[in-house]
Amino acid sequence: MSAVAQQESAPGTGKTGLKPYSTVYKTTARGLSIKLRRDLTIDAEGHCRLTSEGSLLVVGLSEVSRFSLTEGRVEPHSYIYQGTGLISRRREVHFTSGSSVIRSLYKDEWYALPDVGHTLDRMSQQEQMRLNLLSQDPAPEEMVFTVADGRKVKDYTLALIGEERLQTPMGEVDTLLYERQRDTDERLSQLWVAPDWDYLVVKTLHIEEGKTIEANLISAEIDGVPVTQYVAS
Repeated sequence: MSAVAQQESAPGTGKTGLKPYSTVYKTTARGLSIKLRRDLTIDAEGHCRLTSEGSLLVVGLSEVSRFSLTEGRVEPHSYIYQGTGLISRRREVHFTSGSSVIRSLYKDEWYALPDVGHTLDRMSQQEQMRLNLLSQDPAPEEMVFTVADGRKVKDYTLALIGEERLQTPMGEVDTLLYERQRDTDERLSQLWVAPDWDYLVVKTLHIEEGKTIEANLISAEIDGVPVTQYVAS
C-alpha cells in the first residue's frame, strides 16, 4: 500500500479528522528570529508523530509528541523536549494505557502526576484542539484541555475572542482568534487558526514579564498539497 493510501485510510483522518501536514513558522523573541519546522505524520493504524525543530547559531530545540487517534480523540503516548546550546534542558512526559499515573521529567527530576481523564501533553493538546474545531460547527466559544506539564497537571481554557483576516506569505486568510484564560493580567497567550486550512495555527502571541514571543506561519502543506491549493473536505 502506498504512503498516500495509508494516510487516507488512517483512523481519525478524513472529513472530521486530522491529515498529515508540514509547516514552517518564523518565531521572533528578544530581537532574534528562528525558523521552526513542524510536521505531523500519520500511519495506517492512526499512530501519529508530531515534531517541531529549530536552531539558531549554537541554540537548538526539538520536540516530539507521539499519540494515536481513536474515535475523534487524541490518545497521547509520549512527549519529549530537548533544548541544546547555551541552556541544555530536557523534558519528558510518558503515558501508560490503563494507568492512573503519568511520568514527567522536569529539571532532572521525575514526577508521578495523576491522570485525571483524557490528559494530554503540550503538543498533542494542539491537535486535540484542531480535532474539536474540525468536528464542531459553529466553532465552540470555549474549549478546556487537561495538560500534563512539568510538575503539574493543568487545565488550559481557550476562549473565542473573534474573527480576524491575516496577511501571510501564502496570501490572506480568515482566522479565529482564541485566547488562553488566566488568573493574572501579567501574561497573555493568543493563537489564530485558519478554518480553510483545517484549523492550522497561523499565528501565536505570548507576552510575559514584558517580553513578547510571536510566531507566524510562513509556509504550509496539508496532505502534500500547498495551502494555496488546498480545498478542505
